[in-house]
Amino acid sequence: GARLALDVGSQVLHVAELAALRELLSERGIFLWAVLSESSVSEQTAQNLGLATRISKTRPEAARSAPQAGAGETALWLAHTLRSGARVEFPGHVVVMGDVNPGAEIVAGGSIVVWGRLRGVVHAGAQGEAGAVVCALELSPTQLRIAGEIAVSPKRKGKIQPEIARLQDGVLVAEPWQTKE
Repeated sequence: GARLALDVGSQVLHVAELAALRELLSERGIFLWAVLSESSVSEQTAQNLGLATRISKTRPEAARSAPQAGAGETALWLAHTLRSGARVEFPGHVVVMGDVNPGAEIVAGGSIVVWGRLRGVVHAGAQGEAGAVVCALELSPTQLRIAGEIAVSPKRKGKIQPEIARLQDGVLVAEPWQTKE
């Protein structure tokens, strides 16, 4: 029952492609409600399918009044690398299929997942959700925050591996990101 706002960058999507994607997501219980795009063709395609093409980057009133569990019901999917100077703020989860470069920033009400190298600034659980996590294939942020706790990455030595950062007893910890056995 998750809702998804998909940022396709400059990717051009036509009706058949977007309709097929929406159907595929629907089969997995994910409701595609918005498509964000730099392409006017993709934007028009989304509008023709009744999808939103703009979202509010910040919703302070909604974020304050919504129950904490509500942060996990929406997700913003970014299918591109975030370059220096980019800032993403979203009240739910944020998923990045690419890198988060130094100088880029993500602020999320829920968790943050980076399928790539995380070297920018991230703040998960920005409305105080201590159960939020930050996951990345390479976890090397310049600053990492979860709820009200802040950490900076130590200098890394050795093997780079996927990691997950979370709060444990009020302390930020990072550990290998592995499947449950």
